[in-house]
Amino acid sequence: MYKNMMLSLVCFGLGIGVSMPAFGIEFADVIYHDGTIITINDDQPRAEAVAVKNGKILALGTSKEILIRKGEQTELINLDGRTMLPGFVDAHGHVMGGGLQALSANILAPPDGEVKDIASLQTVLREWMENNSEIVEKVKLVVGFGYDNAQLAELRHPMRADLDEVSEDIPIVLIHQSGHIISANSKALEIGDISAQTSNPTGGVIQRGEDGKEPNGVLEETAAFPLLLKLLGRVGAEGAETFLKAGTELWARFGYTTAQDGRTMPSAVKTMKAVAGEGGFKIDVVSYPDVLIDRELIKREQNDSYVNRFRVAGAKLTIDGSPQGFTAWRDRPYYKPVGNYPPGYVGYPAATTEQVGDAIDWAFANDIQLLTHANGEAASDQLIAFIDAATKKHGVKDRRPVLIHGQFLREDQVDSLKTLGIMPSLFPMHTFYWGDWHRDHTVGPILADNISPTGWSVKRGMIFSTHHDAPVAFPDSMRVLDATVTRRSRSGDIIGPAKRVDVMTALKAMTIWPAWQHFEEDSKGSIEIGKLADLVILDQDPTAIDPENLDQIRVTETIKEGVTIYKLSDTEEEAAAFSPNDQSTLAFTKALLFAASSSGQEHHEHEHGFGCACGVLSRLSDVMATGDDS
Repeated sequence: MYKNMMLSLVCFGLGIGVSMPAFGIEFADVIYHDGTIITINDDQPRAEAVAVKNGKILALGTSKEILIRKGEQTELINLDGRTMLPGFVDAHGHVMGGGLQALSANILAPPDGEVKDIASLQTVLREWMENNSEIVEKVKLVVGFGYDNAQLAELRHPMRADLDEVSEDIPIVLIHQSGHIISANSKALEIGDISAQTSNPTGGVIQRGEDGKEPNGVLEETAAFPLLLKLLGRVGAEGAETFLKAGTELWARFGYTTAQDGRTMPSAVKTMKAVAGEGGFKIDVVSYPDVLIDRELIKREQNDSYVNRFRVAGAKLTIDGSPQGFTAWRDRPYYKPVGNYPPGYVGYPAATTEQVGDAIDWAFANDIQLLTHANGEAASDQLIAFIDAATKKHGVKDRRPVLIHGQFLREDQVDSLKTLGIMPSLFPMHTFYWGDWHRDHTVGPILADNISPTGWSVKRGMIFSTHHDAPVAFPDSMRVLDATVTRRSRSGDIIGPAKRVDVMTALKAMTIWPAWQHFEEDSKGSIEIGKLADLVILDQDPTAIDPENLDQIRVTETIKEGVTIYKLSDTEEEAAAFSPNDQSTLAFTKALLFAASSSGQEHHEHEHGFGCACGVLSRLSDVMATGDDS
């Protein structure tokens, strides 16, 4: 009788369709099905469907197993053959600086842009300003990247008069594809106090009009970067927050659900906390302030948990500069450096030996995770030596120190990284963007094969992460994947065939391994029950296509804790935005590298200069946040 009564109750419950777990089954908020699901979990590498509830993974398995979790309120999403992965975790980037890249007009020549002459340049700028009117109003600045006077029908640079026809009220600055020249309108020149009475700075030229006195708007070399700093100093708190939000939105477009800001200035930390407090972050932002600037801030703000999707996770140390800019600190002379360098030139450190040793000792003494920028062999030698000493002094703990870049690592140094538990976060996009340059100028054809040595890590059973360092490069996740797998340069050369890795290894270096790097492997980096539903959907399966086509894969959707925060569309607004392509990326990067190299020799003997692109980005962010361009 008791059994019959219970059976009747169950049947009654099922008959009236009550939205509550039947037989202990918990219903999902969302179920994704009918696609390829790559979990990045070796114990369950694939699934047919995924159920999400309250922003976390509820269940995954076959479609039959998961669809029984469909309740009346469950949303069913058909992947239509697309591929789902865990959201990408940014191992190293500069998300606030990325906002400048995100909010810049595309002024490239065809086929990467639409600028053929001065008239089409003006049209593109007007359309960009119209499509981004709210942003222009907030930041009070228009920036464009990538024009090339050699590709314009007039075969000249755009001048102040040309840009004044676009706007006389909003400052406009256009950065040449070389990164060494800026074209500005009259309003920008006025703000920069550049007039007929202004003398050419050392190493730079202010081009003049027909009278030989009045600036025509074109600024060369060292005359250019100070103007950009001054203009960014005017964006104000609201403008700085706008750039920051735009950076996180750009990251989301490429499937990143966690963004990093490596080498954050104290003022930028304040801006990030303000945006977080307003609920302005759609993705998680993890910050590593400069250890040579404000250690008390790092100790005070460091947090293992996110507060409104923001946390300070540790500290950043910078030992040297840029390898492609010849400011990385090497253990031997550069191969064939381009520029006025003395015989035997090896680059230089960005900090003193005492500063580096003291910073590492402080981080270990206080159990603060330390990310260290070291590109050249000498810089990596110094990092290894000081971490070895700090480990012996303070003992072995789970601090997870990270080497950022390690572009010119020797193989014996990789052995030392493994021995000391230093995680390498490598930058294999160098093989594409600058592989030919490294082969021909920085290290030569033999050592060029060893840049970003992911293969050496795999050989030793080490985990590693890969990064984009945006906005040094674009935060294009598929370009990161492609470069890690193929190592094909812009000329088509394969830079270090033996250092290539398979697609699954490359995907782990963008998901579960950088999650481990951030102490977040229990909540991110793979699709497993209980982890955050941070997900990305691609239009193709990267494990099933020709590796040479990996860079053609597109992110169609990014999901943060079960909520879609980006979906691919073909709107005119997106088309007018600064788009990811080789030429636009190089234009932005060249500008950063030039600013770094032009300031590096002047600053590297001082307490803390910015003779690398990372330093320039930190300076730009600081200027935006504080308004101080001095």
